[in-house]
Amino acid sequence: MPKPLNTPWWVYMVETRKGFLYTGVTTDLERRLRQHRGELKGGAKYFRSDPAVAIRYRRRFKDRSLAQQCEAKLKRLTRAQKLALVAKAKTRA
Repeated sequence: MPKPLNTPWWVYMVETRKGFLYTGVTTDLERRLRQHRGELKGGAKYFRSDPAVAIRYRRRFKDRSLAQQCEAKLKRLTRAQKLALVAKAKTRA
């Protein structure tokens, strides 16, 4: 079943138990985190050896294309830059 046209897309960063940050896109943050934790089928293989702990950063977009463009930019950031984004997001919450 296709997604409704007004469904928001999210770019997110998940922190792992070892402290690494995984970046992805989804339309359902809660479901995706549960998948990454192994509670639901479909999580990334990345988390098999280092379990997902929590979503540390999220940003909403009106469509998939914009979300994927942002994801690509975030993946090119250094760890320090990603941690700065996470810290900035915490202060806004």
